[in-house]
Amino acid sequence: MREDFLHYVWQHQYFDKADLRTAGGEEIQVLKPGHRNADAGPDFLNARLRLGDVEWNGAVEIHLKASDWQRHNHQVDAKYDQVVLHVVHTHDAEVARTNGSRIPVLALGLRLGPELLARYQALADAPAAAPLPCAPLLGQVPEITKIMMAERALLERVEAKADAVAALHERLGHDWEATAYHALMAAFGFQKNSEPLARLAKAVPLAVLRRHRHDQRQVEALLFGQAGFLVENDETAADAYIQDLRREHEFLRHKYDLGAPALAVHEWNYLRLRPANFPPVRLGQLAGLLHARPALFDALLTAQSVAALAEFFRAPAPAYWRAHFRPGRPGKVPDLGKSSIDLLITNVVVPLRVAYARSVDQPALVESSVALFTELPAEHNQFTDVYGALGFGHRTAADSQGLLALHKSYCAPRRCLHCAIGSRLVQGPQLRVSR
Repeated sequence: MREDFLHYVWQHQYFDKADLRTAGGEEIQVLKPGHRNADAGPDFLNARLRLGDVEWNGAVEIHLKASDWQRHNHQVDAKYDQVVLHVVHTHDAEVARTNGSRIPVLALGLRLGPELLARYQALADAPAAAPLPCAPLLGQVPEITKIMMAERALLERVEAKADAVAALHERLGHDWEATAYHALMAAFGFQKNSEPLARLAKAVPLAVLRRHRHDQRQVEALLFGQAGFLVENDETAADAYIQDLRREHEFLRHKYDLGAPALAVHEWNYLRLRPANFPPVRLGQLAGLLHARPALFDALLTAQSVAALAEFFRAPAPAYWRAHFRPGRPGKVPDLGKSSIDLLITNVVVPLRVAYARSVDQPALVESSVALFTELPAEHNQFTDVYGALGFGHRTAADSQGLLALHKSYCAPRRCLHCAIGSRLVQGPQLRVSR
């Protein structure tokens, strides 16, 4: 048994309350179990309990064993002095606050129904390699519960990404254009090179880039130079275009005191990447976009459809980078593909718009931004395909994002009791407890 099961039992009061008493024999009446505490300190806050003839308002701490109180050193932590009841599975020790005063203990071990325990154990005993602990039991779950949980997970995923954008916005001095620039730079790394491109965004300040956006050659020089791609080697020694960019970069670097290139060539990742995804290819596409689209944030905010956003991202790369996979290495380079554009809309546009909408209190913009997912095709990968095979709806990117969030936030970490599907299975069709 895990401690989160006792959290679940206490939160929903799924235990026998007949003649409910503390380990010391004092009668207990639960008026309000309190709310879960997401921060440091006791597990539940603002509980209301009647112990004997006295009503208490305070916190509730939950452990599998009462002795875990000492094992976690709560007896010397003043944050736990507000605890008015210690709820445990097994009462094996008395516990006290920092001033030595005893805390009443409620042992639930003998008050848990066997059917409830059996249903919980069915989830808990699922093999570690099982992608969904509830897979064999999903037939017991109403379709509406699965749909609502996937939608809830989608919204949680969008909120988490919007939170990251809001934090970036704050670090950048509340500049939305700079926020769009940094978010796009990192996203063009498509995971493998997101970190180097995020560093490059810091090394090429937007204020400098803005002064030269009208000149594509200078945009290339700034980006490729600070990225470390303009060094002379056997492949570039006779390449006049790269030599010209190198000279331009040196001039601009000294003019704006940019310092040495922020990255070395070996810091870029090529392993298991197709040539179309090589870092210089993506950087060339970024150079074309930053040159052709001078107002990033406004364009991303006001686009009314996925088609309009796709047109925004189809800015042509400079001619050299449409014909070279790497500096000095020629080859036909495809344009930014549809699947890449879909990922940029998913990972940049929607979170950026939601973060902005929240900051200016525009719930309609939040709703329309999330609705963009329904215009995008479903993403198929090793995770989403598992859910699809189990009967979860998987028609658009809204479904994909919900299923990915369900996997990452609930199924993989085995947070079944926090999930509406797992909770429904543990409750069973007719959960009855004494009140």
